[in-house]
Amino acid sequence: MSSFSLIIGVDEAGRGPWAGPVTAAAVILDPARPVAGLTDSKKLSEKARDRLAPLIRERALAWSVAEASVGEIDTLNIRQATFLAMQRAIAGVFAQTASAGAMILIDGNALPADLPAPARAIIKGDLTEPSISAASILAKTHRDAQMTSLCNTYPGYGFSGHKGYGTAAHAEALARLGPCPVHRQSFAPVKALLRHC
Repeated sequence: MSSFSLIIGVDEAGRGPWAGPVTAAAVILDPARPVAGLTDSKKLSEKARDRLAPLIRERALAWSVAEASVGEIDTLNIRQATFLAMQRAIAGVFAQTASAGAMILIDGNALPADLPAPARAIIKGDLTEPSISAASILAKTHRDAQMTSLCNTYPGYGFSGHKGYGTAAHAEALARLGPCPVHRQSFAPVKALLRHC
């Protein structure tokens, strides 16, 4: 990849939860301003992620965070909605910097369509490619903050704790309160409850 002058790392957060958007980030790191400690966001504590995220935003040559909404997830399916969020994040980075010589590296085993530069999917790329690790951290911290905010809008579900994932506490709240507007109606646990409403 040495022939490429810019490496754009891309990763997502929130494919699995029952509620909230799916978020993606794209990051071009600056070799002159490295960020120590980058790795898959899931391997880091919340405190470490919250420490690294502002450093990434400050030192990166370009970065962008984007999402696909719950409505888009339910309409398109989670896979295609994830690709849409990635496309939006990549477009955000391309709007900030010259695109000549760019290579896009995406965590996972598949690529969205219609990308604006050559791209490669890398399984466990968030562990091996610093730019993907950085994107992983930005996507995760952005989405976590959003779910914490939604906890105030929709009290009782515990979004600030489980971030929309299918925990026992979330299942109990969902059964007790029923789905709210940020629940993914196409996901089986939510769909099952809607059938009984």
